[in-house]
Amino acid sequence: MRVQDIIVLGGGSAGLMAALTLKRRLPQLSIRVVRSPEFGVIGVGEATTLSFPKHFFEYLKLKPQSFFEEAEPTWKLAIRFLWGPRPRFYYTFAYEFQQRLPGMGRNNGFYYRSEQPWAGPVSAFVAHDKAFPKRPDGTPRFHNNHGYHIENVKLVGWLEGLCRTFGVEIIDATVTAERSEAGIGALVMEDGTRMTADLYLDASGFRSELLGRTLAEPFISYADSLFCDRAVVGSWNRTDEPLLPYTTAETMDTGWCWQIEHEHSINRGYVYSSSFISDEAALAEFLRKNPRVTGTPRVVKFRSGRHARNWVGNVVGIGNSVGFVEPLESTALQIICVEVSTLADSLLDSLCEPNPTLVELYNRYNAQAWDDIRDFLSVHYKFNTRLDTPFWQAARSDVQLHGAQFLVDFYRQNGPSVVAGAQLLHASNSFGMDGYLALLVGQDVAYDRRYAAPVAEEKLWHDRCQVWGAEARQGLTSEQCLGVIRNSGSCWA
Repeated sequence: MRVQDIIVLGGGSAGLMAALTLKRRLPQLSIRVVRSPEFGVIGVGEATTLSFPKHFFEYLKLKPQSFFEEAEPTWKLAIRFLWGPRPRFYYTFAYEFQQRLPGMGRNNGFYYRSEQPWAGPVSAFVAHDKAFPKRPDGTPRFHNNHGYHIENVKLVGWLEGLCRTFGVEIIDATVTAERSEAGIGALVMEDGTRMTADLYLDASGFRSELLGRTLAEPFISYADSLFCDRAVVGSWNRTDEPLLPYTTAETMDTGWCWQIEHEHSINRGYVYSSSFISDEAALAEFLRKNPRVTGTPRVVKFRSGRHARNWVGNVVGIGNSVGFVEPLESTALQIICVEVSTLADSLLDSLCEPNPTLVELYNRYNAQAWDDIRDFLSVHYKFNTRLDTPFWQAARSDVQLHGAQFLVDFYRQNGPSVVAGAQLLHASNSFGMDGYLALLVGQDVAYDRRYAAPVAEEKLWHDRCQVWGAEARQGLTSEQCLGVIRNSGSCWA
């Protein structure tokens, strides 16, 4: 295969991210995006992980200024979990649990207490609803341990503008796929026009028009780990609510509810299992919890799992066309970043002549990335003791941990040690051992080898937490930080 011409089927965030990434990294390629009204855009509020800014501002070397001006993101420094027996805990992108302070016998995870629900400076800031430290001149001291909250429509608009700037052609058309020995022979428009390419990217979302429907690539279900298959989604316009620098994940009777903080609106969604509750009952519970929701909330159906391979013949699936886990941990855009960057790197390394072993490596790597997300999410369900409803009883009893099982076994014997992470986690695992520690320690999962910290260490930990708390109280809110970058025009994060 020699790749010179690529067609991307789908004009949502997955298709545009794929087109932009390939054009930015391999500008000699001809890239067309076919945007079909049949596929549509889910259009819910989105939250990202650390992978998003790394992909766009480090890997693609784009400037963040246009992103802030056009996509209007807000910062996400953590997930605030109303989950498990503790009143709350935070999972940040700052790797706080595995750190060891000078003079301490163990890493931070061994000293964590519910009464001070932070394990480092970033979680201290979000616990006080603050985003970044304040410099002496009053400007924010930005750091890179954050993702974003973005409204999907604004994100797609920003991506489309960049694609056009870098020479990606965007075509509005309804097409059908024509099969060939290589996989796809052409995309045929309604007037009979045939569009051909060397490589076709399937970014058609849950429809999976090329990978699933046309090529019938087998689907591997995650249903034994992730029981939820629905989300009821709603929002309301922001009034006097503070603009919080984190996503909230709140335990519900038959699943959980997210809260995503946009500058002008608040987006909420109840993720639940249709095996345990009807759509009507889920909607009623959602509205009881969120009486400010305006309009009619809508139900989005999904299945958790992935196709066996991303790359089949001359077709590469991207995003939801390959698989889906669920919104917990905001990995939808993260997995797209992984898929499109590894595709670009594969084409670069092969001089755009990918061979079978490279395709096999691509498939193995991305399958592992999907499975890693499933494994991490399973820990959220297996150990959440906050409610004792039938759904949560079944989750604690029946959720399969798969690749996370030995890591959890190790934790239950050894506590929040950081040794296991380097040995057990795949190179593509974006959560790391610190992510697992945040969930296991945060949910107060019992372990055998407790550390009896000397009095001096307990005092040192308490004093350090007090310092982090005091620094956080002096920090800047998200509103204040947005005001600074918009007024100065020179301080971008």
